[in-house]
Formats: sequence, structure tokens, C-alpha cells
Amino acid sequence: MMEEQDVRERAEALCVALVAGDIGRATEDFSKELRQNLGEVLAFLPLPSTEATVQSIDRGGGSGYTVVLRLVGETEEVLIQTRWKDRDGRTTLIEASHLSKTARAAQGGDAAGEANGAGEETN
Repeated sequence: MMEEQDVRERAEALCVALVAGDIGRATEDFSKELRQNLGEVLAFLPLPSTEATVQSIDRGGGSGYTVVLRLVGETEEVLIQTRWKDRDGRTTLIEASHLSKTARAAQGGDAAGEANGAGEETN
């Protein structure tokens, strides 16, 4: 049975691969259906990503987990909701969708620094 730790490890590996720009490695846990629509999935990821982190993991109803990934590119920050399920004994990413997209100032500066501060999220 798939455990939260397995899901976290696979999601973190996906994040590392995205920051490394290694799409092959990033997509190794994708389901067959997602691989068939790879262009569509990659289109809403900020590539190259300068930062990618696991924001949250929830055990939803049923057999899967919902993982929210925070991806930061040069010009945008994106929250991606992913669904993971056990497929043939493997922890597999079966679904990905946009939660939010925030434009980022391309040049650094005080405003960008403040936007990354804690306590700004409303869930």
C-alpha cells in the first residue's frame, strides 16, 4: 500500500528534477495518460524552475493523495495540485492542475522579497 512517505519522496524527486531541468526524470512517475499529454502538462509548469517545493500532502477520500507543489520560475510562481495513486505497485502521478499563478517581478528588489514573507497565505 502506498504511504504518505512514498508520495512525499516521489513528489520531492519531481521537484528536484524540475529545478535540474531534467524532464525525463521529472516525468518518470507520470501515468501513461499524463505522458500522452505531456506537452499540455509541461505548458503550465514554469520552466526552467528556480525553486520547487512540496507545499502540502493530503490523504483525500479514496486511495490517493493530493500533493500541492509550489514552483517558482523567473517570471511566475505557480501552485500545482497533483493527484498520486498506486498503479501496479508504483507511486504514480495521475493528474495535475493549476491552483494559482502569480506573476513575479523579473528584477529582484524589496517588493519581491516582501511577497515571499510568511503569513501571507489565506487557506
